Order: sequence, then structure tokens, then C-alpha cells
Amino acid sequence: MANQGAAVGGIYWLASYPKSGNTWFRAFVQNLRSDGEAPVDINEIHTGSIAGARGWIDDVLGFDTANLTDEEVDRLRPHVYRWSAREEEIGYHKIHDAYTRLPDGEPLASRDGTLGAVYIVRNPLDVACSFANHMGCTIDEAIAKMGDPDFQMARRGGLFRQARQRLLSWSGHVASWIDSPGLRREVVRYEDMLFRPLETFTRAARFLELPHDAPRVEKAVRFAAFDELHRQEAEHGFAEKSARASRFFRRGEAGGWKEELNPEQVARVIAGHGPMMRRLGYLDAGGQPVGGGRRR
Repeated sequence: MANQGAAVGGIYWLASYPKSGNTWFRAFVQNLRSDGEAPVDINEIHTGSIAGARGWIDDVLGFDTANLTDEEVDRLRPHVYRWSAREEEIGYHKIHDAYTRLPDGEPLASRDGTLGAVYIVRNPLDVACSFANHMGCTIDEAIAKMGDPDFQMARRGGLFRQARQRLLSWSGHVASWIDSPGLRREVVRYEDMLFRPLETFTRAARFLELPHDAPRVEKAVRFAAFDELHRQEAEHGFAEKSARASRFFRRGEAGGWKEELNPEQVARVIAGHGPMMRRLGYLDAGGQPVGGGRRR
């Protein structure tokens, strides 16, 4: 189990299924830590490496893992995170992998050195629209990927800057993080980041052992606002944008699916993920989508 006391070093995972607000949350964290007089450049968000970054893995191991199989790299990844946790101060590392375990029972995101995780979750109806844009595929294809329990990103077949990441289905991904025994976690909904920002970001900052006084949190929220992130990307681009996507910061909405999904697509998402959607407040007792809203 993760250390329950005050931390001297270790890793807090900033975890999510892709296109659920992870980058927005990291922009908040960077602005909160910097406490500057102007918003942090979106290309200077350095909260920590993504868990699957091959550069991080290779640097710690001291050799090139390009010739290893995905399974061999997976077996080495917990060692990378344990070593990093011992060598650095508290790190805030992005991760899209599901919280899976290796054959020996060790979590991929190593138990040792992991202080906890903020898990960011978003209505899968909205995720489907944003994920399609990110992957450069149709919405129907994105819905199929989100329903695939074997879905992976950065699989072998080319030279990738990231190691293979097993996402499972959207529901499986969520359950892997929020139901894993022995993992300290704070679940943050994208919609609450939009509509209850001060309360939501303050709660997350407190969990992450970051400053959480109201003026500083309010400034960091303002500096990481979607309009600011969108403006910066429009002006000088964003290094993390997929080559297949037209832009990274697309709409920044809750409920945009109402304009983008047809009834059959909505029904497919609900059929595949209804129990988890209901659990997280995205469906009412009758199985109908809850809420919507607009961009903050």
C-alpha cells in the first residue's frame, strides 16, 4: 500500500482515459506550482513524464528497449518507477495505462514509491467525440475502441516514443483505477472541473500535497482556463497534439455530444458502459443521460 504519511519523495499519478481532461489538469498543476504572474506556456508543462515515455524508461534502465517485446518492457516498467520514486522529489506523472497487474501480481504502476493517484474521468459520450478527433478516426470507430477490452495504444509495428499502453475498455479503465485495493486515490470528474472549479481543484491540490489556499488555486484555475489553452495552441501550436488531429484543445465542453452523436451512437455507448456511467452520475435511474452544459 502507498505511504499514508507525509511524503519526502515518490510519484503521484495523474491518471485518465485519453481525452478526459488530463492535460488541462496538468496545466493547472504547473500553474499552481509556478505561481507566476502570467499563464505557463502550454509547451512548458513539466509536471513529469508520461508513464509510457520510452525516453524515461530507457534513461533509467541505461539501455535502449526498442528490441524488447511489449511484455518484456512491461515487466521492467515497475522497476523504472520504483527507482525514480527514490531518486526524485514528489513527481506528478501522467498515465493513460489502465491500472493493470503483471503476471507476478505487481501493479504496472509500481506499488512501491506510488503515493497515490488523481483519476480524472469524463462522460464517455463526450470522450467518444474528442477521442475520434484525437485518433483521426470516425466516431463509430472511436466508440468501438472504447468498448474493446483489449484496446492498446503505441503497439509494436513501428518506432514509438512511447511504450505499449493497455487501456482496456473505457469502463474497464475506470474500474481498474477507482476500484483497485490499496491505492490511495482522488476521483475528479471533468464536469466538476468545469462547473465547480474552485472546490474541485482545491480538493485535488490538497490530495497532491500542493498549495491549496483559495487565491493561489483561483489564479491557477484562471491561468489554465480552456480559452487560454486554446489561444496558446492557436498562436504557437502544441507539441502534444496528435499528427492525426486538427487541434488538441477542441471544444472544452460538457454535453457537446448532443450535437455530435446520433441516437444510435448514444445507445451504443450506453449499452457498453451503462453501469459505470450510472455509478459516476452520467445516467439517471431510468438510464437516460444526465446533464450537459457549456464551456466555462
